[in-house]
Formats: sequence, structure tokens, C-alpha cells
Amino acid sequence: MISDLFTVTVLVGILASGIRLSTPYLFAALGETFGQKSGVLNLGVEGQMLLGAFAAFYVALTTGNLWLGLLTAMIVGALMGLAMAYVTVNLHAEQGISGIGFYLFGLGMSDLLFQKLMGTVETVKGFPEVYIPFLSDIPGIGKIFFSQNILVYIAYLLVPIAWFVLNKTTLGLKIRSVGENPDAADSLGVSVARIRYFTIILGGTLSGVAGASMSIALLNVFQQNMTSGLGFIAVALVYFGAWRPIGVLGGALLFSLINSLQLWVQVLSIPIPSDIAVMMPYVVTILVLVATVSKVRAPSALTKPFERGD
Repeated sequence: MISDLFTVTVLVGILASGIRLSTPYLFAALGETFGQKSGVLNLGVEGQMLLGAFAAFYVALTTGNLWLGLLTAMIVGALMGLAMAYVTVNLHAEQGISGIGFYLFGLGMSDLLFQKLMGTVETVKGFPEVYIPFLSDIPGIGKIFFSQNILVYIAYLLVPIAWFVLNKTTLGLKIRSVGENPDAADSLGVSVARIRYFTIILGGTLSGVAGASMSIALLNVFQQNMTSGLGFIAVALVYFGAWRPIGVLGGALLFSLINSLQLWVQVLSIPIPSDIAVMMPYVVTILVLVATVSKVRAPSALTKPFERGD
């Protein structure tokens, strides 16, 4: 019965899992926000997430150390970001095509490594829930907001940090200037290449963390193509959020809450076809993007390569 969705227990469950499911979207989309603010579109986020997810899971499985797994995912993501930066900044490759190339590389390599190093699906004991003293005891609210794993808290903490860096620091001013008018930024002594390298590597690192948050914090398992398009949704969330961390947070919450809702619909065996339930988050995301994309303005230099003297 649909009325089962409106019990207090179920509503708390939907909200709590929605907060938790938003974690990979936040990590990946915030990293992509930095890259796009500097003028670089990275469609390879999905591939970076997949390799980061595998690296984190495999290291955690073989060593028993979740933090080492997370660090490995960060390094893998950073290295892929470095390669992406070289291809886009130094070689001036078309960003959309090169991004798809990195996505396919991450998809194929993570699949190959899984087959060669593991072969079968295994599980690990992921990051446990961290209960905030006193706050986690508040009925309802404590379960939703203050009884999550450590990566959830870090992801949400990154939102105000990203906003502050982009809007209140010299580094943020340089990033925004490079994304809007790289020629003017270069004439003022700002290294366009250095800024873009920094943002792309940062985005890759956070994409690696996003993958790790799935394999060793949310699902505690690695499967082939386990992200299932999540990286592309993260890119879309940057547009949805109008290149603002707060807007990205809103988009991540919208998508994850709808995703949580469809999971509960299946758990409660509500008579809605499973295919329709699975489609719900994607359909809503498309509708929201159609309604909002014409009302926002992308950074002027987004996807445009820069070469001194142009």
C-alpha cells in the first residue's frame, strides 16, 4: 500500500538513506564544480569513480585498513586527473571526447582488475556509523543527520569549504577568472595552466573518494560498473546547481532522496513496476535540468582550450 510510505519509521528511513546516498554525488559533483569553474569539462568522472571504487575496495580487502583504501582511491583519482589535465591543458584535446575516453578507460580497467585480482564478488566491513553525542539521540532527526558514517559528514562539510574557497579566497578568484576570461587572467600574471591542473587533479581526487564512498562505506562491495551512470549524474548536478556548491548540494539531495524513495518502494512491495521505480530519479533529474538549464550561465571559457598568444 502507498500509505505505508507515510509512516514515521519509513519516512525517517527514506530521509536517512537519502542523506547517506547523496555522499558520492557530493564528492564527485563538488570536484567537477572546481574543474568547470576553471573552464574544464570532465566527462571522465565515472571512470575515475570506478577505478577509485576498485582501488579502495581491493586495498581495504587485502589489508583490512579502510583509511588506506580511501587514500589509495584518492591517489588513483589524482593520477587520472593528472592525465586528464595533461591531455586537455597541454595537448588541447577536445574535452568532451577526451573525457569519454577516460571514462571508457576507467570502466575497462576496473573490470579487468576485478577479473584478474578478485574474480568473484566479495564484501568488506565498511566504515561504521558515527554517532554524534546527544544529537544522535534526538528522535527522528538524530537517525537522519547524526548517525551516519564518517564520509557522509566529510562530504557535507566540503560544501561550505568549497563555497568559501571559491568565493572568499584569492585562489577562488583565480579559478573563477580563468574560467571566465583566461586571456585577462594570464595578462594579470595568473597561470592558467597551473590553475586548471590544480582543479582537474582536485576533481579527480574527489571522484576517487566518491567511488570509495560507494565500495567501502555505502555498499561495502565492488561490482563491475557499479556506479551505473552516477558520474554522469554528478556532471549534470553541476549544471543543475548553477556551478554553486549550495546548488550542487540541493541537486544531490533531490536525486538521492528520490533514489531512496524508489528503493523503499521496492522494499515495501508497493505495486509500482520495478522498472518505473528505478527510472524515477533519472526522469526527475532530466525534468529539473530541462526546467533550469536555460536560466543559468556556464563559465564563459568552459570547454575552450587556452594557449598564450591566442
